[in-house]
Amino acid sequence: MVEIGLGAALAAIGAGVAIGFAGLGSGLGQGMAAAGSVGAVAEDNDMFARGIIFSALPETQAIYGFLVAILLLVFSGLLGGNATKLTLEAGIIAIGVGASIGFAGLGSGMGQGMAAASSVGAIVEDNDMFARGIIFSALPETQAIYGFLIAILLMVFGGILA
Repeated sequence: MVEIGLGAALAAIGAGVAIGFAGLGSGLGQGMAAAGSVGAVAEDNDMFARGIIFSALPETQAIYGFLVAILLLVFSGLLGGNATKLTLEAGIIAIGVGASIGFAGLGSGMGQGMAAASSVGAIVEDNDMFARGIIFSALPETQAIYGFLIAILLMVFGGILA
């Protein structure tokens, strides 16, 4: 059995938090947007492509969480065979890294899904709402971007990406 240091074990928790919560927000957001899209397509078959676009928007939060989780796994040594090198302090920082993108992605994904679902309904009523709906649906993305940037900064200045 390979020995894993406590720092790397904490980094594994951080990676799980990053993708777990960001993926949860993304999945819930996509579900909300898809539910709104199904109703729109039932009213107007031409809404299918636009519904797919709005349903795909909340996927980015899961992508951010996935990227952070992979970085944590690689730089902690869990992917690469040197899982004893990460210090305890860096492992604790890794939990903060995962929390920053995980929780930001959770809220952002759900908010984006709600905005996307409402936008699809608005487009059924007024076709000119498409561009405005995309803008409204993109606004909740900023919280996930903030969480992603803080995660990267924590990894760099916390000694994980060294």
